Amino acid sequence: MYLLGYDIGSSSVKASLVDAQSGKCVSSAFYPKSEAPISSAKSGWAEQEPDAWWGYLKAATAEVLGAAPKAEIAAIGISYQMHGLVCVGKDGKALRPAIIWCDSRAVPYGQKAFDALGQEYCLQHLLNSPGNFTAAKLAWVKENEPEVFAKIHKIMLPGDYVALRLTGEACTTVSGLSEGIFWDFKAGAVSSKLLDFFGFDDSIIPEIRPTFAEQGRLSRAAAAELGLHEGIPVTYRAGDQPNNALSLNVFNPGEIASTAGTSGVVYGVIGQVNYDPLSRVNTFAHVNHTTADPRLGVLLCINGTGILNSWMRRNVAPEGISYSEMNELAASVPIGSDGVSILPFGNGAERMLQNQEKGCSIHGVNFNRHGKAHLLRAAQEGIAFSFQYGIEIMEQMGLKVDKIHAGKANMFLSDIFRNTLSGVSGATIELYDTDGSVGAAKAAGIGAGIYKNHDEAFSTLERLAVITPAHRDEYREAYEKWKSVNNK
Repeated sequence: MYLLGYDIGSSSVKASLVDAQSGKCVSSAFYPKSEAPISSAKSGWAEQEPDAWWGYLKAATAEVLGAAPKAEIAAIGISYQMHGLVCVGKDGKALRPAIIWCDSRAVPYGQKAFDALGQEYCLQHLLNSPGNFTAAKLAWVKENEPEVFAKIHKIMLPGDYVALRLTGEACTTVSGLSEGIFWDFKAGAVSSKLLDFFGFDDSIIPEIRPTFAEQGRLSRAAAAELGLHEGIPVTYRAGDQPNNALSLNVFNPGEIASTAGTSGVVYGVIGQVNYDPLSRVNTFAHVNHTTADPRLGVLLCINGTGILNSWMRRNVAPEGISYSEMNELAASVPIGSDGVSILPFGNGAERMLQNQEKGCSIHGVNFNRHGKAHLLRAAQEGIAFSFQYGIEIMEQMGLKVDKIHAGKANMFLSDIFRNTLSGVSGATIELYDTDGSVGAAKAAGIGAGIYKNHDEAFSTLERLAVITPAHRDEYREAYEKWKSVNNK
């Protein structure tokens, strides 16, 4: 018996086939093999064709199916790029290209709603400013494309649309509605106040289904296109960041999932409805959230992460050096980089800094003492310190940080980065071998009742390394110096 998981990204769609009994991924594939196109007709716009996601999904499915008899696939799970907008007509077809997560055209619409509804309502009920999220994107369509808006039958997140293509059923989840900033956490319902302000009829919201439950069954038409049997249940869907946390078995208050690629993400779970009064982080319903037993994901995104490390490799490190060799060179310098501090914020405005665009800057360089190795280490320490700066915001919201889960990839391959993050935060870091499509497959097993709970589903998750805090005083001293520079 197998479980099929999809991860609908903006770069590609990945499919993974997981043996339900062993928990092992037996096959995976992604498509397209080069990065999927993003259309940008105007500055700040970013759109993709929903039909293209379906085409990528079909190609990835065909590649993985050789690993198992199709009759033995018991359930399907979906992870997807967050905050996008798909407008669907009565025929189930997309009315226009999807406005995806990195499209910034809706910022003024979100700000107008924030000002009109009031900070108190937005933060206490929605836990966020409407910002540039799905509701604000729909407001842009309403004003700028009224002929499209008039034809909308349902609005969908990317994962909702893919589920519609699989099953023919239009539905969504509380977690999904919260990431679109439609969910009122105090009322436990879609925000009528938000809908009224924007002039949206509540009929455009799809039926709400539990995150772990049957959300439709594979239709005859979709089964024929995919080479699968009709009737396979779709039993899970979630946005990519909640799903990444799930994939790392992060469900409980105090646990954190983190990634550190080009940009970085810290996603921590809290056990009470709360928000940051300065809106420096976003709060959404986690995959296991219920009104009776709240589980909220606090999401911090740091733009300047691995992009700084790669910049250092291209422009500072000796020519032709590998990342591992660069790490060895940086390790020749002691903790604190002999007084050099680097702010890693050269990749645009940072939400955790209240949307300041500080840029990247280097501080404390002495021309007679410091060289390339000091800069390379200070860059990695500065990235880790920016994570800690965000974690402290989460701690102010009641998140007790004692464990960080991450995939062994990108910056987490570096001993300097992970030792610095563990040392400065005091948290144990556990590194795992997993990805979003594998997590979605296992979550589908939970939704289908194949696993009794998440502990059973992720009992075979392979832990590759554990990093425990060390040299705390030295890292904290370096961090306080870095923070004093950042706060100027």
